[in-house]
Amino acid sequence: MSQPHSLIISDLHLSENHADSTRLFFRFIEEKAYSAEALYIIGDFFEFWIGDDDLSDYHQSIINTLAKLSQSGVKLFFMHGNRDFLLGKKFAKMTGATFLQDPSLVNFYGRNILLTHGDQLCTDDIRYQKYRKVVNRKWVQKFFLLLPLSRRKALALKIHHSNPHRKPGQYRPEITDVTDQAVNEAFEKYQVNDLIHGHTHRLAIHDYPNNRKRYVLGDWHEHGSYIELSKDGIMLHSFS
Repeated sequence: MSQPHSLIISDLHLSENHADSTRLFFRFIEEKAYSAEALYIIGDFFEFWIGDDDLSDYHQSIINTLAKLSQSGVKLFFMHGNRDFLLGKKFAKMTGATFLQDPSLVNFYGRNILLTHGDQLCTDDIRYQKYRKVVNRKWVQKFFLLLPLSRRKALALKIHHSNPHRKPGQYRPEITDVTDQAVNEAFEKYQVNDLIHGHTHRLAIHDYPNNRKRYVLGDWHEHGSYIELSKDGIMLHSFS
C-alpha cells in the first residue's frame, strides 16, 4: 500500500478535438488518482470554458468522472487558468470540487508550497497581462455569461484564434515564459522554498538561490505530467 500522497496536474486543455488528451486523462484518473488523498488541478483543464451551462455530452463525461473520484473520498481542488476562468459554482457542485485562489499557499505533509497557474508570472508579456486584467474583472465575466450560449461560443473561438502567440511571425517565446523577477518576488512574498505552476508548458525543475525550486508542469498534448507530493518530498513524473 502506498504512503499518503497528493497529486497535481495542469494544462490538459481537454476538448472534443483532443481525443488523445482525453483518453490519457481518463486513464490517469483510473491508474493514479484513486490512490491519492487529493487531486489538485491548477488551471487550463479545459481548452476553453464558456459557462457552466455548456453541458455537452463530452463535458458531462468529464464531470461524471470527477464526481465519481470525489465521491470515492479523494479531495478535489481546482484553480482557474487563462482558458477556463469561467468555471463556476455549478461546476464545483457537480464535481465535488473546491476552488482555490490563484496563487494559494498550501501545506503538503508539513511543507508549505505555493501553487499558481503561472500566467501572472509572465510579466514580460505586456499584451497578455493587459488582456488578463480585463477578463478577470467580475463585471466583464457576468456580462459575458448573460450572452446566449451560441454567441459565447463564437466569441471564445474568435479570441482563441486571434491569439498572437498562435500566429507565425508573432509568436515570441522569450516573453511567454515566467520572469525571474516575478518568481523571486513570489518566493519572498509567501516565504516559501517551493513553487509549482503550469501555463508555460515548459516541463522542468528550476533551482534558485537559498535552496529554492520551481516545478513546472507540462501540457498533455503528446504525454502528460503530474507532481506527486508526500512526506518524502516533491516528485515530477511523466505520464504517457
